Amino acid sequence: MTFKDFSFVPELLDGLDAMGFEKPTPIQEQAIPLILDNQDLIACAQTGTGKTAAFVLPILHKIFSSDKRHLNTLIIAPTRELALQIDQQVEGLSYFLGVSSIPVYGGGDGETFVQQKRALEQGAELVIATPGRLIALLNSGQIKFNDLQHLVLDEADRMLDMGFFNDILKIISYLPAKRQTILFSATMPPNIRKLASKILTDPKQVNIAISKPAEGINQQAYVVYENQKKNLLKNILSNPDFKSIIVFASTKENVKTLEKELVYQDFEVKGFHSDLDQSEREKIMIGFKSKKTRILIGTDILSRGIDVEGIDLVINYDTPSDPEDYIHRIGRTARAESQGTAITFINEKDQRKFFRIESLIGKDIPKLEIPESLGKGPEYDPSKNRGDVKKKVFNKQKKNFKKRRPAENKNTPS
Repeated sequence: MTFKDFSFVPELLDGLDAMGFEKPTPIQEQAIPLILDNQDLIACAQTGTGKTAAFVLPILHKIFSSDKRHLNTLIIAPTRELALQIDQQVEGLSYFLGVSSIPVYGGGDGETFVQQKRALEQGAELVIATPGRLIALLNSGQIKFNDLQHLVLDEADRMLDMGFFNDILKIISYLPAKRQTILFSATMPPNIRKLASKILTDPKQVNIAISKPAEGINQQAYVVYENQKKNLLKNILSNPDFKSIIVFASTKENVKTLEKELVYQDFEVKGFHSDLDQSEREKIMIGFKSKKTRILIGTDILSRGIDVEGIDLVINYDTPSDPEDYIHRIGRTARAESQGTAITFINEKDQRKFFRIESLIGKDIPKLEIPESLGKGPEYDPSKNRGDVKKKVFNKQKKNFKKRRPAENKNTPS
C-alpha cells in the first residue's frame, strides 16, 4: 500500500514526496480511512509508529478540499515540545497546500501571549495548543471555535497523568457539539476510557502494539552499584559508533550534575530540564536535531515531547519507576522501523522496578557484564530480601504472568 491509495489531493502527495514518505505505517493504514470517513476515533499506538501523520494527513486533505477556510482543527498536546513538533510536521506536509497553523503554548513573555492571541483572532486554520495556555486565551472571550470541525487529543494518557482532565472538559465546553473527535493514546487506562465516553460519539477503535517496544530496539541492561553508574556512562559514551544519544535521568538535579561532569570530560552534551526558558530549550533542540550536539540529557519530559530521526542510543541512567515510561523512553530510538539500542542501569534498589518492566513487555532483557575496570556489580535478584517463601511466590507469579500474556499484536511494525 502507498499513500496514493488514500486518494489524497495532489498537493498533499507532493508534500509527502518532498519529505521522502512513500508507504504508510500500520497505524496510518488503519486510522487514515476512518478519519477521512469522519468517524470519531480512539487510537492506541506506541511511540514511533507514525501516529502524528496518521491524524495530520487526513485533516490537511479535508481542510484543503473544503470551500470554506476558517479555524477548522484544534489539536491539544500535553507539552510545548510536542506542540512544536506537531506544528513542524504540519508545516512540512502542508508545504504545497497553503494551510495556516499556529502552536499555542505557555512560557515566554507577555508579547508571546499577545502574538498567539492575535493569530487566533485572525483565523489560523489549524491550532496546536497545550491546555493551560489555551484556557487562558479562551478566558479572554475573544477566541471563537464556532466553526470547528476536528478536535484531536494527542498523548491523552500523558495529559491526564499531568492533571489536565478537568481542563480538557472545560476546553471542550467552548467547542461545537457537532465535530469529529480523535483521541490518540499510548495506553488505555480507565481514566482514558472515562474521558472517551464523555467526549466521543460511537468511536471506532484502532490498537497497534500496546505497551510493546519497537522490534528494532536492541534492549540491554547493566546491574550496577550506584557509585559505578557515572564511570559506566562515560565508558559507553566513548564508543564512537553511537552518533546521537539521549540519556534519561530521574530528576533535573541529576540532569544538571551529569551535564557538568560530561562537559568537564569534553563530551558534546546539553542538559534539557524545566529550569530552562523556552528559547533555551528550542536552541538546544535545534542543536541536537542538526547533530551539532551529540548527547542530550533530560528527564521524562523528553520521553514524549521529542521526535528526532536517527537517535541510535537511549540510556536509562536511572531506571524509570513506571514501566510505561520505559516504553516511551526507549521509543525515542528505532523510530519508523529503523534500528537502535536502549541500555538501562539497574542499581540494587531499582531491581524490582526493572522486573515490572520485564513483566510488562513479556521478555527478559539481557544483563551485560560491566567492564572489569569498574569492579564487580551486584547480583540481579529482584526477589532479594523477601524471604524464601516470598521468593517462591515471586517466581511463581513471574511464571504465571508469562502464561497469561496475550499473543503479540499481528499489526506490530516490524
